[in-house]
Amino acid sequence: MKQTAFTRFHEELGAKMVPFAGFTMPIEYQGITAEHMQVRDNAGVFDVSHMGEIWIKGPNALSFIQYVTSNDASLLRDGKVQYTCFPNGRGGIVDDLLVYRIDEQTYLLVVNAANTEKDWEHLCSHAPRFRLTPGRELYNASSEICQLAIQGPNAMKIVQKICDTHIMDMEYYTFRKCTVAGIPQAIVSITGYTGSGGCEIYVANQHGEKLWTALFAAGKEYGLIPVGLGARDTLRLEMGFCLYGNDIDDRTSPLEAGLGWITKFSETKGDFIDRAFLQEQKAGGVTRKLVGFKMIDRGVPRHEYPVCTADGMEIGKVTSGTMSPVLKIGIGMAYVETAFAGLDTELFIKVRDRLLKAVVVRPPFYKKQ
Repeated sequence: MKQTAFTRFHEELGAKMVPFAGFTMPIEYQGITAEHMQVRDNAGVFDVSHMGEIWIKGPNALSFIQYVTSNDASLLRDGKVQYTCFPNGRGGIVDDLLVYRIDEQTYLLVVNAANTEKDWEHLCSHAPRFRLTPGRELYNASSEICQLAIQGPNAMKIVQKICDTHIMDMEYYTFRKCTVAGIPQAIVSITGYTGSGGCEIYVANQHGEKLWTALFAAGKEYGLIPVGLGARDTLRLEMGFCLYGNDIDDRTSPLEAGLGWITKFSETKGDFIDRAFLQEQKAGGVTRKLVGFKMIDRGVPRHEYPVCTADGMEIGKVTSGTMSPVLKIGIGMAYVETAFAGLDTELFIKVRDRLLKAVVVRPPFYKKQ
């Protein structure tokens, strides 16, 4: 199993470590609920160094990105980030990802940890068409970069203490290169996966220890704590954010997943993988949709639980589910037949042979006060 630049800190702090995407990662320290509420109310730090980072450079970088992703990257300006996905050529999704525009010929793709190698192979397979050479214009830097996500209402106040640039006014889905904890050319971005504010900091692996130490020194007055991937999952689910492998995968289209907003058919977008298929699907309508739901009956929905009608007819499957630490009720997402996807539609989640009532709602389940 691979380790991150911060593994020894997790172990010294007594984190419960588990294998994840080829890495040994902390799943929890004090407990998932306590860590979840710390991020909602204060601030916490996630080690997300297992994420993949791929550079695309040169005069053909933008046209390449336009072809392999679903969103319109021509709308980006320097310092902006865009959420998008890789269509797989069969109507599904290779991965969802972030595109960072450094300048007009330099882009950074941040991809999911479990998919980094798959994504790299996918990009390499299309690179020759755009005269991009793997290892040169297309470069996988995943093993060289570490990343911490500092999330929560006090996160930016803490990070500001170790930044040489004013970052408190940064807009959502933007980034800046600045000196952080004395480390030059760090990337500070505002994308988030928790809905509680904060930022991500990218530095080279050799600077990881310096970043960790400075960050926790700056956060001491706020009671900053490290948070594991368990709470990261419950936090993202309260926001209704998709998780690759659960809510989207190679067999789900972005339109089925409610990601039509990152699937663009404009003239500036041009041709891209699966454009014709997705346009046809949009015109004809999908047969199933990803919906959010909250439990009416007491119970906790889990991945792969059947979704049924009142008389027990199966109409879908739960993709993600949990007991919301904030709301104290079961919440989840599921693919259901389109006829049952309307707001306020009653659904029944099959939990150990019992049909528990739920209702379709529009995420996010949690709304920041």
